[in-house]
Amino acid sequence: MCGIAGIFHMQTAKPVDPQRVVAMADTLAHRGPDGSGVWTAPGVGLGHRRLAIIDVAGSPQPMATEDGRLTLTFNGEIYNFAEVRAELEGLGHVFTTHGDTEVILRGWRQWGAEVLPRLNGMFAFAIYDAAAGALFLARDRLGVKPLHYAELSDGSLIFASELKGLLAHPLLRRAPDLTAIDDYLGLGYVPDDACVVAGCRKLPAGHWLAVRRGRPLGRPVQWWDVSFADRATGGAAALEAELLDRLRAAVRSRMVADVPLGAFLSGGVDSSAVVALMAETSGAAVETCSIGFDSATHDETRYARIVADRFATRHATRTVAAGDFGLIDTLVAAFDEPFADASALPTYRVCELARERVTVALSGDGADEAFAGYRRHAFHLAEERARGMLPAGLRGAVGRLGDRFPKLDWAPQRLRAKTTLQAIGRSGEEAYAMSVGVTRHALRHRLYAPEAARALGGHRAEDRYVAAMRNAPARDPLDRAQYADMKIWLPGDILTKVDRASMAVSLEAREPLLDHRLVEFAAKLPVSMRVRGGSGKWLMKRALAGHLPDEILHRRKMGFVTPIGEWFRGSLAATADGIAHGSALADTGWFDCNAIAKLTADHRAGRADHGRLLWQLLMLDRSLGRLFGLGQARAA
Repeated sequence: MCGIAGIFHMQTAKPVDPQRVVAMADTLAHRGPDGSGVWTAPGVGLGHRRLAIIDVAGSPQPMATEDGRLTLTFNGEIYNFAEVRAELEGLGHVFTTHGDTEVILRGWRQWGAEVLPRLNGMFAFAIYDAAAGALFLARDRLGVKPLHYAELSDGSLIFASELKGLLAHPLLRRAPDLTAIDDYLGLGYVPDDACVVAGCRKLPAGHWLAVRRGRPLGRPVQWWDVSFADRATGGAAALEAELLDRLRAAVRSRMVADVPLGAFLSGGVDSSAVVALMAETSGAAVETCSIGFDSATHDETRYARIVADRFATRHATRTVAAGDFGLIDTLVAAFDEPFADASALPTYRVCELARERVTVALSGDGADEAFAGYRRHAFHLAEERARGMLPAGLRGAVGRLGDRFPKLDWAPQRLRAKTTLQAIGRSGEEAYAMSVGVTRHALRHRLYAPEAARALGGHRAEDRYVAAMRNAPARDPLDRAQYADMKIWLPGDILTKVDRASMAVSLEAREPLLDHRLVEFAAKLPVSMRVRGGSGKWLMKRALAGHLPDEILHRRKMGFVTPIGEWFRGSLAATADGIAHGSALADTGWFDCNAIAKLTADHRAGRADHGRLLWQLLMLDRSLGRLFGLGQARAA
């Protein structure tokens, strides 16, 4: 795992200052503390920071072919590199290293962009072709590894693993993008088709971008997509056996490392399944670690201990308390863009704990997206069935009833009918877009100053979900919801969280449940084998019945939830009061600070639950200050 950065002059082959590349790469030192390298040639410069995992003593980067035509800088892991290497050797290629970097380089020489479908892994890389005067950027299928880029006023293209790498270049103009702020408030993160710094972009998952000197910058090209349009044949028993085989293969492939390796263990089905299959393969006790909370209603460590005892792992646990809120500035620095998923805090802590003993950790991320494991998937399926049974006029009446129904934040889940009634009154796409959001369009617009609301025009963060679902290669409403999650939520929230938190402590995180062959298999499962009886991951749980206890398989899903609502009413109440007058938010001129003060007071008084929104605003305030220097004069 590594950090990459570079500069490419698109019009003329002007000299590249190596120190600029060094400065960009050095901001990524946390991603690669084991080594660094910079290579320059007329019109191009590539930088690299290395976290040594495979071929620890070899495979320095940037890496070039013997004739100097191709030069590569690469971040990630190719799990099937040995197989691709054997194929290339059969075609006459001779290797001088033992890692996966050279496999990409020689694979590109043999097949060009067609090397990408042959690679099973997580990656972002840049290859410069001196003969063609071209730079080629690529990102893995599901967006496990990030890649940012921007055009500069001097006619150059710059790229880096993280936004901070771009920000290290002196010609990058720093200006906030208001639409990205709305996306962040709507979704809780800045999605991959947006960036909080105007003019900066993220290469989409499963895409490549070719840049040729003398030509304008083109658009990224999609090289992989997941399709839900087909259905697997065969009975449950046969599909269950195939699923278990694919799970085993995915876990085994990600256990190859020349450094210590372990796993995150939350006690949920997904991480427990990974640990169970690791224990089945490993000849030694698996290293596992968990994070607990000082709030009993959010703590899962008891379940993690059940799994750890069953598989005799070497298990470590650490507790996150309200005092750990002091980690916020560390998170802001790690994520660059504002990021409001509060589970980033325990994710950082569990990565920190893991790094004390291992360099690579396997996670259970991805199964909820692939196998329909979120509660919202089952709710969406039920709502769509209800929507289909009602005439259009009656659906509208039900929606209007929902608008008038009281919002019972304090009530048990079964009594909170407002959201369900409103959802039935909307289209399936609109309803699902609302369900994955954090702050509804109407509420966040009440927080904007009139000028900001006008500047946004008709922009809505939720519209990208609606479009993704309507254009999905799918046949069922559940398919469409899962497809949109994989394209928007997965890379924007889940994978961003794990990548930044793990890389901040120089830990490589691997996601076996996002093996693309497993994801493609899951996308073909009949809906009834994904959601049954109001619960998701039906076939996966059935396949794991012989491996995990019922107490783990069938307990209510908690997720990696942080009790921020409680914190803002307790030990962090003073912090909540200060959000309304946050210096960076005030300096933007975009927000109505009186409206923010009111929702803070309502939360503290228990009249409403605005814990997540308060966390959003706090993270936004700190991020804007760090990125753009907003509020610094007032704070001084």
